[in-house]
Amino acid sequence: MELMIRIHFLQLVYNLSDPMCEETLHDSFACRRFVGLTMDSKCPDETTILRFRHLLEKNVLDKQVFDLFKQQLTARGLLFSKGTIVDGSFIEAPSSTKNADKKRDPEMRSAKKGSNWHFGMKMHIGVDKATGIIHTVVTTPANVHDVTKADELRRPDDWEVIGDSGYLGMEKRDSADPERVTYTAAKRYSQRKKLSAERIADEKLLSSIRCKVEHAFHRIKVQFGYKKVRYRGLAKNTARLTMLASIANMFIGNCFENRTKVSFV
Repeated sequence: MELMIRIHFLQLVYNLSDPMCEETLHDSFACRRFVGLTMDSKCPDETTILRFRHLLEKNVLDKQVFDLFKQQLTARGLLFSKGTIVDGSFIEAPSSTKNADKKRDPEMRSAKKGSNWHFGMKMHIGVDKATGIIHTVVTTPANVHDVTKADELRRPDDWEVIGDSGYLGMEKRDSADPERVTYTAAKRYSQRKKLSAERIADEKLLSSIRCKVEHAFHRIKVQFGYKKVRYRGLAKNTARLTMLASIANMFIGNCFENRTKVSFV
């Protein structure tokens, strides 16, 4: 089991298909050493890798792995603040109908941001205000507005939620708890132009705090290359994104610990 989990992590980090993953294990000594295979060991074939991935998806083990990683990070003291930064990001899907069904993925939707249209799904995350570690992952079709998921991304013991201008008005929703939780959303650009210099400085400070959530998206979409969906339907892509969030958390946690050590030197 540990061997297959390590192979699955390798596949996620390098964004490999099942055949490419098998080929990589045959060609790379470093990758074989990471998963625990010697040069003489028999390597699992692409069918075995595929079946293990389906086993994870069928039993929703991605959430268990994500929770296990969070427990380890909590034990290391890296999930300690009572504030959450929330945001959502598009994961693009193919909009072409040149396929066997002659239609697009029925679980994906279109949404407009600025002057650009996006077709696919949306990944909503909540990250710890202090460390930037992802503690909640929610996925939806692309046309679901960010603000509708604000309180779903908040931990029960949080007393602060921070978002960008897409979360304006989140404190007025039925699911909000404004008596106990402080909701802070960045101003829109058109509103910022009318602010005083002092208020603009406050907005810049808020942006410097809120940027931690962008670092998490950078790990998943740029470092791990998951800007586009790999599968049809939300379930399989959700499982992959949740596992990627688990791996991203280990990188984010290590970076935070290293910065903390340097600051005390």
